[in-house]
Amino acid sequence: MRSIWKGALSFGLVNVPVKLYSATEDHDVGLHQVHDADGGRIHYERRCDVCGKIVPYAHIDKAYDDGERTVVLTADDLAAMPAERSREIEVVEFVPNEQIDPIMFDKSYFLEPDGASPKAYVLLRRTLESTDRTAIVRFALRQKTRLAALRVRGDVLVLQTLLWSDEVREAAFPALDETVRISSKELELSSSLVDSYASDFTPDEFVDEYQKELRLLIERKLEQGDAIDTEATFGEVPEKEEGGGEVIDLMDALRRSVESARGSKTGESKKSSGTAASKKSTPKKAAPKKSAAAGKTSAKASADSASDAAPKRKAQ
Repeated sequence: MRSIWKGALSFGLVNVPVKLYSATEDHDVGLHQVHDADGGRIHYERRCDVCGKIVPYAHIDKAYDDGERTVVLTADDLAAMPAERSREIEVVEFVPNEQIDPIMFDKSYFLEPDGASPKAYVLLRRTLESTDRTAIVRFALRQKTRLAALRVRGDVLVLQTLLWSDEVREAAFPALDETVRISSKELELSSSLVDSYASDFTPDEFVDEYQKELRLLIERKLEQGDAIDTEATFGEVPEKEEGGGEVIDLMDALRRSVESARGSKTGESKKSSGTAASKKSTPKKAAPKKSAAAGKTSAKASADSASDAAPKRKAQ
């Protein structure tokens, strides 16, 4: 396998240098189109609608069209996007495993530790296992900001990209709005049918029969000499070497992360106590009942504003 991304996984003050690998691959036989008369390969031309010329990739940009106007986005425009410069997988929160709906899963990747020591990597893996939680993370890959679930599979951390909430459609079928009555006998028979098919899932027992037969067909044609001599060269894009940050004093980073979290809570508590003390020391004539009530209302509004702003900062 060849890594497709290098960076660092961060939670609190802990940095875990990692490499990203595609966890799955397509086993379908690759086919292309040819001319039935002579076997010549069919190619698609990148022809410009304005000048009629065939345009090389080097002179092709991307654009957005709203139906009336077109906005051209150059390679430099896209490269300047903040997400593209990010080489960090940021842990946003840890959630119970069962809270993630499988319909949101998109593509899976393996994470390999890339630092001098895999200790921080193993620590995170064991923590996820012991707490039965999944890490929700954000990172950038191929010109897109991704939301993903970080979970454990054996000894490896697996990153599964998630669809955004507005990418999952709501299903509302009229037929299900009607009252459907299921008798106890029907349910009993249906359950018996399920029991008759009950088994443990073993993925290796299932084979793609179509692809298997397609490969056999190709092999038979090759053996019979029913083939055309062709040569094709496919180049690979060299891997871009970018080093991730090293893990420095893991225990110290963990302690500071916990202390930082506790300190923010303690600071909020002291601030609240100080505000209450200053109110008590204020002379009655300087703080009539009406002003005190207004102060309470203002404090409540400030607290509400703070609570409203918290999730916004979290969502960014």
